[in-house]
Amino acid sequence: MQFKHLQFYFILLFFFPYQLMAQNTGGVISGSVTDTLSRKIAFANIFLKKMNVRTTTDKSGHFVLKGVVSGQYLIRISITGYEPQEKEVFVKTGDTAIVNVVLKDKSADLKEIIVSASRRAESLAQTPSSVTILTAKDINTQSTISPNLANILAYSVSGLGASTNQTGNSGQTLRGRNVLVLIDGIPQSTPLRAGGRDIRSIDPSVIERVEVIKGATAIYGNGAEGGLINYITKKAPAGKKFGGYSQIGLTGNTKGDSTVGYRVLQQFYGKTGKFDYVASGMYEKTGVFRDAKGAVISPDYGLGETKTYNGFAKIGYDLSPKQRLELMYNYFSSRQHSDYVVKSGIYGKEPAIGVYGTRLGADEGTRYNHNSNLQYTNKEIFGNTDLTANVYFQDFYTIYSNVTSFFGGGQSAIKSMKKGARASLNTPLKISPEVLTQLNYGIDLMNDKTSQSLVDGRVWVPDMNMVNFAPYLQTSTNLFRDLTIKAGLRVENINIDVDDFNTLATGANGAGSIAVKGGTLNYNALVFNAGARYSAWKIFNPFVSYAQSFSVFELGRVLRAAKSNTLSQLETKPIIVNNYEAGFSSTLGKLSLSAAYYYSTSKLGANLLEVNGVYISQRIPERVWGYEIQVDYPVLEQLMIGGNYAQVEGKGDVDDDGNFNGPSDVYLNTTRIPPSKTTIYLKYSGIKKLSLDLNWMRVGNRDRFKPNAAGKYLIGEGPVKAYNLFNLASSYQASKAIRVNVGIENVLNTAYYPSISQFYGSDAIYTRGNGRRFNISVGYGF
Repeated sequence: MQFKHLQFYFILLFFFPYQLMAQNTGGVISGSVTDTLSRKIAFANIFLKKMNVRTTTDKSGHFVLKGVVSGQYLIRISITGYEPQEKEVFVKTGDTAIVNVVLKDKSADLKEIIVSASRRAESLAQTPSSVTILTAKDINTQSTISPNLANILAYSVSGLGASTNQTGNSGQTLRGRNVLVLIDGIPQSTPLRAGGRDIRSIDPSVIERVEVIKGATAIYGNGAEGGLINYITKKAPAGKKFGGYSQIGLTGNTKGDSTVGYRVLQQFYGKTGKFDYVASGMYEKTGVFRDAKGAVISPDYGLGETKTYNGFAKIGYDLSPKQRLELMYNYFSSRQHSDYVVKSGIYGKEPAIGVYGTRLGADEGTRYNHNSNLQYTNKEIFGNTDLTANVYFQDFYTIYSNVTSFFGGGQSAIKSMKKGARASLNTPLKISPEVLTQLNYGIDLMNDKTSQSLVDGRVWVPDMNMVNFAPYLQTSTNLFRDLTIKAGLRVENINIDVDDFNTLATGANGAGSIAVKGGTLNYNALVFNAGARYSAWKIFNPFVSYAQSFSVFELGRVLRAAKSNTLSQLETKPIIVNNYEAGFSSTLGKLSLSAAYYYSTSKLGANLLEVNGVYISQRIPERVWGYEIQVDYPVLEQLMIGGNYAQVEGKGDVDDDGNFNGPSDVYLNTTRIPPSKTTIYLKYSGIKKLSLDLNWMRVGNRDRFKPNAAGKYLIGEGPVKAYNLFNLASSYQASKAIRVNVGIENVLNTAYYPSISQFYGSDAIYTRGNGRRFNISVGYGF
């Protein structure tokens, strides 16, 4: 990007007009708005009926209405997340009437405030995009069944593919495209060489909430073609100087031996004066995982016989009422040491299983995933402007199973290290009493070093050193209280240095190896988003949006399959996705309903293909489309029923003629496009101290492809046959401090093949899913 363009952009970011306050005659109404904890509520809507005059509270929760004609009025105070209030007020000319209001929280709306969509707290009801929020209660309930985040999200998020029942999440796409996973905004995904280990990168015991933004987004940068998943970690609860939670549990299958494992969790937290803290440690050891027939599930990429560790700490200090410093650190590790080796199955006939044997090579799984984040916030750094600034660090290393696509075979490992800094400012501008604009602007800096080598030292993917500099601006404007219009842009500046390397040999004495000259790749892009949401009616709250995302194509896969000896001859163009979406939410009495339809395009996609045993990406124009529906209804005060349905489809324009229905055009395979998914839940709390949650998930059919001349299905093209699963979570509050949890996964002990086992079309990967498993735990809070 030229310097003059950057200069213009920074002027746009940091130059704001002064506001002039008009002087009025008549009476004055002045007051403040707080919540039940005496906290000031900024930007609450103030509406003076009869005169039809509007304003909002300032950042200190105060408001003033001038020039009010003498008389009796009704004033209404409202803001999303709180119960609205109306008060009568009498105004005299020359006098000031004082109105102080305390708004009560809407408990049902506590989950309705999100931060991931625009990097500031905002109401979900005013966000023009599809968002799924998992609260701490949602996470705890699903964790009772299984602490595997891939399972938890699959049951909770429409549009996200079913879990793989493996250590990785390859094929678990969001709306048919890759998803960017974050921990407190720190990227966990490795888009330079996608390894599929990002969803299961932290233990759910330290997660306060999960925010899932669906559809292409550029707000956090590279890798979010399908959206983002942000794990927001726990913070110390108010009101305790010292408290904690202890939990111990047993897990295992109900059929077969050697399946029992255990899980131990200890947390401490507290707040004293200006200082608060949370500390947590978790250790889990799983036994052998068996299918519904009692057979050992294949250990390749398996979750059986693993040791998982998670250490977490967050320390906060309030420098002043408006300034805060917070340090977070999380360590996650999950390693498998199995007494079994895989016995290949026969695709479509019998499963691959584990049999006793000596497993060669290094233990598989994530050796370590270190995340640290130092954040400074200032609620009034200048004028009415807030600042959030942070520096972060991530260090990730994971080992995979043995592969044989090159001479001698071997285990590979992905190593990725990220360092970054962010500065985000938010400035409210009151253009008029009816128009309030929020400007959110800042800069992202990130350095991502990623490589993939074999554990014996051979280089498969060389060091890729990416430096990303991206200024951005987001605006959110409330018009006439009920119409929210959002728009924004982000300027991506990316440089990637690639080392010289030799591709892996395909024969003895280096046969087939190609010496590739490295170099530097430069990417520059300007991406936009815009949307609107109208929230006047609970019965129909519609939105429309357009958003772009920019992603560097998975460079590592291109490099390791290189057939040319210079970087410039390889296909390394980025993926720019255009996402169009329309949807609504409705409240009809007790019934809650939401739905969305989306359509996304990209001139260059990345459809995974298998050619002569080597995985490559087909770079062709793509279209992906689908819809989602969510319904919730309280049948009784103690009985809630709800569920969702998601359908997605995608096609590629092979001949690039603009017609996606030509004879040479193809459906995108199932590594990208998941089968339809239906989930239904029942929550019952009619028995004192006991709560029950029953979940049903149906993964639908997808049969779009034919076998090749040899009768084999290529990767991602195997037909998926539908399957149904039932899970149960129960919790009993034995005393004020003691809670007993019992979870059952696959209640009916259904023998099924997860969708990834079916669509891969491989004898070695054709494995059944878990049989009936139990998870029993006792927790003690103090």
